[in-house]
Amino acid sequence: MLNIAFIAHDRKKDEMVNFVIAYEQAFVSHKLYSTGTTGTRIMEQTNLQIQRFCSGPLGGDQQIGALVAQNEMDLIIFLRDPLMAQPHEPDITALLRLCDVQGIPVATNIATAELLVKALVRGDFSWRELVHKYKPGVDQ
Repeated sequence: MLNIAFIAHDRKKDEMVNFVIAYEQAFVSHKLYSTGTTGTRIMEQTNLQIQRFCSGPLGGDQQIGALVAQNEMDLIIFLRDPLMAQPHEPDITALLRLCDVQGIPVATNIATAELLVKALVRGDFSWRELVHKYKPGVDQ
């Protein structure tokens, strides 16, 4: 079971909901997280249970970032709106930097999201299970 987060800017929320509906079966056996409104919208349209954090501008990106910093997140699908300025851009940049530091796959557009989910379905994320198994402080 992997930890997967969904984040979507306002003009990308419909796209995210449709994406998750299309791949609901791929996500059903994983622990799911999301920023507030995005998670609510996904749960209204699917049978998935999602642990929701605050909305992005209110700290949700940072809450997910905290899990990334602890190497507790395995995949992030973050549908960004590149044509709209975001008031919390520093939080977004920090989250993406943390993903790079920890080697966490992150999709920022629907094309990359689809490739990563197809890899998830194929079992290409099994290396993340080893990260958790051999994490310092975890009995083996």
